[in-house]
Amino acid sequence: MRSTFAAGMHAAIVETDPDTAEIRVLRYAVVHDCGRLINPMIVEGQIHGGVAQGVGGALYERMAYDSHGQLLNASFMDFLMPYATEIPHIETDHLETPSPLNPLGIKGAGEAGVIPVAAVIAGAVEDAEGLPIDRMPISPSELFHLRSGG
Repeated sequence: MRSTFAAGMHAAIVETDPDTAEIRVLRYAVVHDCGRLINPMIVEGQIHGGVAQGVGGALYERMAYDSHGQLLNASFMDFLMPYATEIPHIETDHLETPSPLNPLGIKGAGEAGVIPVAAVIAGAVEDAEGLPIDRMPISPSELFHLRSGG
């Protein structure tokens, strides 16, 4: 009754290479409603930064552990992170539905960019490949393995 929640929608178009199984995000769009936009530039930055973080989690940033629970890829030499070249142009639009629960009409915006990204990219890869994707991140080698029935 006293909480405010943001709402939004994300969509992606991906391309999967038939030979290398490389996954490229060709288009990414976000429509977001965080109530009244007090500082649109900051909200835009939060959305873009969140999507970039989500792309990393969806396609690159795997945490690998050994049988004793020791992290195997703790350095940036071993942990793959996306560069700016791997982050797509992010198309955004904002709806402003003011919250009736506070005088400013604001809602949240902090995690709205990152939460849906892995599911959106998994769904786009499923559409492109016709294969179920049931865990993320998905690497080209994993997609190649799925293609071969593994």
